[in-house]
Amino acid sequence: MRGTSTATRSDGPPAMVVVAHGSRDPRALRTVRALLDRVRELRPALPVHLGHIELNEPLLPDTLAALGGTRAVLVPLLLSRGHHVKRDIPEMAAAAPARTRVAAPLGPHPLLVDALHDRLVEAARPAHGPRPGAVVLAAAGSRDPESRADTGRTARLLAERLGVPVVPAYASAAAPTVPEAVRSLAARGHRRIAVASCFTAPGRFAAECAAAAPWIASAPLGTHPAMARLLLHRYDEALGATVTTAPVLATA
Repeated sequence: MRGTSTATRSDGPPAMVVVAHGSRDPRALRTVRALLDRVRELRPALPVHLGHIELNEPLLPDTLAALGGTRAVLVPLLLSRGHHVKRDIPEMAAAAPARTRVAAPLGPHPLLVDALHDRLVEAARPAHGPRPGAVVLAAAGSRDPESRADTGRTARLLAERLGVPVVPAYASAAAPTVPEAVRSLAARGHRRIAVASCFTAPGRFAAECAAAAPWIASAPLGTHPAMARLLLHRYDEALGATVTTAPVLATA
């Protein structure tokens, strides 16, 4: 069941509350709900709920209020550290009646790289050939240096996977921008420059970054199987459970 519920059993596993940012683009909410359905398919006994930081309902405080005093693990559907992960989500959790833990953001992590890699392969496959010459990793951006460090780490992991240069770039609040990174790679002689969309769902930032691609741009990560597994990994990690991070081979 989507949304919130008061039916979480106190003797069952702690609820997973996936914390999305929120977007004015209606495709974002549809994508997030579909991703949560994938998580439920992987672990049917786990109560899975959704809460937004802003812009969409249910808002996180409302989701937590509906859970009452039960246990919950908040898993940010965010790809790096930053203000939302370090301040907003913990503050909302502290004000709620639910007994909560806050998991780490999704990136950097090899499962995130699996999803980024597969989305690039999908974008290149139809007519453009199998391999980019260089990649711009397009992320939302933050003034927090730890957020940029996380995005840089994801870029290095993706470069190791692809065997080509990968440059992190940002839609806002940080430099370089995606067009600047594209120009820099082109000036260094790189061709077939792809933009890897490091976004969980469609929206304005993802569209603007994709429009700057001189060759191909991958789709947002969306419901890729690795994303569902990564949400469960962060949930288990927050509870101190034994977790595995085997590569995901299937695409979506």
